Formats: sequence, C-alpha cells, structure tokens
Amino acid sequence: MKGRDNLQNLKKSLWNSSFSHIYIEKRAINNINAKRILSNFKDATKIEIEHYKDVFCRGHQSFALQKNSPKLILAVKRDNFIYKGAEVCEDFGNSHFYYTSTMMNCIYDCEYCYLQGMYPSSNIVIFVNIEDIFYEVEQLLKKHAVYLCISYDTDILALEGITSFATKWLEFALKHPNLKIELRTKSANFAAIQYIPAINNVILAWTLSPLNIIEKFEKNTPSLNSRLESANNAIKKGWNVRLCFDPLLYVEDWQKNYEKCIDDTFNKISPDDILDISVGVFRVSKDYLKKMRKGREYSLILNYPFECKNGVCTYTENHSSNLVNFVYEKLLYYVPAEKIYV
Repeated sequence: MKGRDNLQNLKKSLWNSSFSHIYIEKRAINNINAKRILSNFKDATKIEIEHYKDVFCRGHQSFALQKNSPKLILAVKRDNFIYKGAEVCEDFGNSHFYYTSTMMNCIYDCEYCYLQGMYPSSNIVIFVNIEDIFYEVEQLLKKHAVYLCISYDTDILALEGITSFATKWLEFALKHPNLKIELRTKSANFAAIQYIPAINNVILAWTLSPLNIIEKFEKNTPSLNSRLESANNAIKKGWNVRLCFDPLLYVEDWQKNYEKCIDDTFNKISPDDILDISVGVFRVSKDYLKKMRKGREYSLILNYPFECKNGVCTYTENHSSNLVNFVYEKLLYYVPAEKIYV
C-alpha cells in the first residue's frame, strides 16, 4: 500500500506542476464549473484575463516546449458550439454527423497529433459554459437526430478528474434518446465514470496502438494493456464499446507490431462484446503538416514523403492500402466484416 500511495502522491505532484498557472477569463470567474475546476488547484497561481486568445494565440510560442509544463485556461465559449463532421472522419453510417469541443488540446503528447498543427499553443483551454453547448445541441435535435463526437480536439475522459464533463455529457445523453454520442479516448480512466449505468445511445471508443508505437510516439499515454483493461471494464458494465485502430502508422516492423496488437486486444476482450471497429491510416491537413514539421523537424513519422490530395496528406496509395488491408485481414480472424469500418 505504501508504494501505491507514493505513486499516487507522485501523480498529484506531476499534475499540479503542469498546471502551476491557471488563466481565467473575467466572465468565467463566477461560473460554477470554473469554481469546481479551480478547487482542484488550490496552490496554482490564478491570473485574470479578458479573452483566452490573449494567452492562447499570442506570438512566438513553442507547442512542443509548452508540452513540458502546460498551463490551464478557463474560458467562456462565445460561438461555434457545434461543427459539421469532417470528411476525413468516419461517420459510421450516421446521416447527421457533428462534433463539438468543450476543450482545446490534450494532456497527452502524441508525436503525430494534428493539434500541434491546428493550435499555436499546447496550453489547455476548458470552456466552462458547457450548458450553452447543451442548449445548442437541443436546438439541433428539434430538427433531426444527431450523431455527436464530444472528444474531438481533446481527451475528455483523461481530464474527467478535474472537469466532470464526461459525466455531464452522459447525463445529457440519457435525457435525449435521439442523440447518439461518441466519447473517444486513449486514457485508462473508465473508473471515473464506472458508477454511471450504461446508456444505450452512448459509445465509448478506445484508440489502440501497438506497444512500441505507444512507447515511441504517444508520450504520456497509458499502455495498451491499461487501455484494454479499461475498455473491458466498460464492456462488463454493459457499455457500447468501439475499438479504433486509427491512425495506422507506417513504421519499422509495422506488420509484426499491428498483428501482435490485434492479438493482444482480442486475448483481453471478447470480439463478440464490442460494438464495432474503426480502421484508418494517418492523414492530416496539408497546412497542419507544415506547422507540425516545423515544430518536430526530426520526427520520423512527420517527415515521411506524404502524398497530398485536396489539401489532405497521407501515405502513398501503396503504403496506405498495405496498412489497411493487412489490419483488416487480421481483424477478420476475430470479427465479421460488417463490424469493421474503414
């Protein structure tokens, strides 16, 4: 027990050092969600600001350097609460596909993450007025059913300990049966919501990668085994669970590593118990890639000679098809084709 306590204390110390400074928009100060978040960081230096962009969008920032000690920004989202789903993202057969961002940026530091090309800063912004987003979703639901990805530009479940936003979304979904939400994560944090009974119109999705890719390119993320254990615990509680082998990365020994990853996955999780599987190769906006390469000029992943079409960069057709076909065939050993989305 002593060793476990020491580990927990270490985790708390590291977490607090990351958010040593918290910037708060003046209009967010009295928000109940902001107060709850701040209660987790009693020793942090609090700084009032007019607008989150005054800090988040200032010039001459290093996304990579800030990852060593990101700061927290609490803000009020003013507009653009909901977006149409991007064409490069799988809609899983849903007609009305949208996404929303209650946060910007992620506590993890994946070398291939598009956020480093999308944002000028790796500081984390939390929009505390989540109820305003709920209102906009309700207006949309009056027109038609909605499929909504809620963990798009962040990892909501990884931050559940300080925000409780995943819980709020689940409670909201329970009240709106014509809303289907996907919560995607690389975390192993199902324990944070395990007390909530499974909700039929909610999908919990885990992004899975081979162990060597996690160790080399997904800094600070939980191990494959930890993710699988968390996903399996969700399944045992009756949740709809999606497994995502996305993005597939063209790296050394990729066949061997993805084969082992798939075998390890279904040694831990019964294929009969999952909802479905998503498969996709690495792809990113041409503009984002340019910024990503500038920030990580020695990255093996990012300096691949990608082919760009219609503003989206990905592997050559040969490498892309080899990756997808190999993984697809391996998955067919375990699950029927109708459960696999490519």
